Amino acid sequence: MTIPIIDIFAGPGGLGEGFSALLNEKNERIFKIALSVEKDKYAHETLKLRSFFRYFPAGKVTPDYYSFVKGEITLAKLYERHPEAEKAADEEAWHATLGDGDGAVAHDEVDKRIEKALNGTKDWVLIGGPPCQAYSVVGRSRRQEKFLDEETDERVGLYKQYLRILAVHNPSVFVMENVKGLLSAKTAQNSIFSKILSDLSKPVETYQKDFGDKGKILNCPGYKIYSLVVKKRESLLAEYPEFEPTDFLIEAEKYGIPQTRHRVILLGVRNDIDVVPSTLRKEKEVPISKVLNGLPGLRGGLSRIEDTDEAWKRTIENIRNADFLQTMNEQVKQMMFQQLDNLKVSEFGTGKDYLKFENTLPDYKPEWYSDEKLEGVCNHASKMHMESDLLRYFFAACFARVKGFSPKLDDFPVALLPDHKNIKQGSKEQKFDDRFRVQLEDKPAKTITSHISKDGHYYIHPDPSQCRSFTVREAARIQTFPDNYYFCGPRTQQFHQVGNAVPPLLANKIAVIVNKVFRSFMIDKQCNYTNLDLNRPDGKISMEEQFYIG
Repeated sequence: MTIPIIDIFAGPGGLGEGFSALLNEKNERIFKIALSVEKDKYAHETLKLRSFFRYFPAGKVTPDYYSFVKGEITLAKLYERHPEAEKAADEEAWHATLGDGDGAVAHDEVDKRIEKALNGTKDWVLIGGPPCQAYSVVGRSRRQEKFLDEETDERVGLYKQYLRILAVHNPSVFVMENVKGLLSAKTAQNSIFSKILSDLSKPVETYQKDFGDKGKILNCPGYKIYSLVVKKRESLLAEYPEFEPTDFLIEAEKYGIPQTRHRVILLGVRNDIDVVPSTLRKEKEVPISKVLNGLPGLRGGLSRIEDTDEAWKRTIENIRNADFLQTMNEQVKQMMFQQLDNLKVSEFGTGKDYLKFENTLPDYKPEWYSDEKLEGVCNHASKMHMESDLLRYFFAACFARVKGFSPKLDDFPVALLPDHKNIKQGSKEQKFDDRFRVQLEDKPAKTITSHISKDGHYYIHPDPSQCRSFTVREAARIQTFPDNYYFCGPRTQQFHQVGNAVPPLLANKIAVIVNKVFRSFMIDKQCNYTNLDLNRPDGKISMEEQFYIG
């Protein structure tokens, strides 16, 4: 039995990838993406390419895929050679905008695509994360918004597109992801989060009120909404909910993800399904060194002078003669001189979209990340940096090596600080005073966000000898994308996709829980056979269970 998934607001497909990667004992996919919907052009290109990848059985993708990744053939040629796979990918990955604004597809068209994709299947999963900019704490701070306006800000109500699909199409289970700021977002009348929970638990009532379609007969019985990290047995339909809002916050670093990514994730189970989901198991923190290990070292690029190995090395070595060295912390200064004495330009330079390279195995979960057929690494090229930023990165990485933490603005020599007002104001008010942030080797990274597409100041590589910010592949490894996951579009857009995605490995762990829910209620529904191990940690279906499920 393959469980269909509809993935809306899919981005580059991180959430769907985690579900699709869950295999049974025959090495077959347990979940299949029936339809994914994404409005961004480049994220959709990535989504379609990954749909093409999954058209082939697990581990048996055409060698032409690797030829494309290596730059030996174009994407057009790849699709031309495999027309059936491209057609299937085209049908699965839909480039469309959901909502009620300009350019959005009509609800009827969305419904037809969903019905066609499901092909009569009644038990399936809805996943996705409605766009979150309106809920972001940082975004609200920058906009100086105390309250959000649900009537005028279309982004606040995009979750209703999710809710509409629940009401009309009645999936067995749903998984919805959003930013931590959702918990504190408010309109002038009420808490956004409380309203969303209430609406999702009884979607038909909200649908008929908000969409004005009271004559339409809908059979959705509503949903019990569960936390994935706190075990409670009561639903939010109770008069006094058993879950607190913070119970829905998943701190990813506690569950084997190498970054401190904190996101709200809701697990909804339809009310006619009498199954209480299990929760995620805590794991030891994974430092970024465990996942960045094995990637080829690179130097940073130069944006305003000739970008050569010699110019890069000369730029870094100029710091030897800086006046501020006289007043610098002695240990940090010695670390800087030690790094300068051993400074070498990587044989891989600033990297490429594909680098042939022998050892790309990370220390952590190599079976999840690595694909020996790649014979190298893709999306691994460094950003271009101003000379002055390279010096800041070098200082910051050396400082972190000595002190064990990333320097604040006040820790920088004045001569290394950019000469503009918001830096001075930030230092004085301790507002964004970690503007230049080194990610520490022995810790999970700070959250990879879409801001990484704008500059690399928050994502300085911990190795001073590389003197740069993260590449797309390094950000993707921290986000737990497999190495064979290729990101399409210009590099800025690749960063944007990675930063907005759900970590696939976290999604995979959630998929294990959802699979257990399906196993439980499907077995009970079809044969009333319940003497099964529903707590198997890998979530795989045994041959015995497959017999009973059919």
